[in-house]
Amino acid sequence: MSWTITYYSEEVREWIDGLPVGIRAFYAKITQRMKLHGPNLGMPLTRAMGEGLFEMRVHGKEGIARVFYCTVVGFTIVVLHGFIKKTAKTPAKELRLARIRLKEIRHENT
Repeated sequence: MSWTITYYSEEVREWIDGLPVGIRAFYAKITQRMKLHGPNLGMPLTRAMGEGLFEMRVHGKEGIARVFYCTVVGFTIVVLHGFIKKTAKTPAKELRLARIRLKEIRHENT
């Protein structure tokens, strides 16, 4: 069974496309695994954040990024939001935006 990856918006897709080469390559590696094995690959690649929100843990020689995503009916993974990680803890505003987008996606798919 194969999973499909879509994006919350074109802005999110463009942000992913604009990641530094090393980080983007690792993102591509993780998403290929997700297409084959599903959204929850486990640590250290992915982590469940609760209430259907997941975090992809992406890194490269240029730094660290986090990408939030969820799943919807039909084996679809929706990339909601991402940010370049600069501190040990995920900033509340980044998590809040991902949760808002998760609620919007859930509302659209009910």
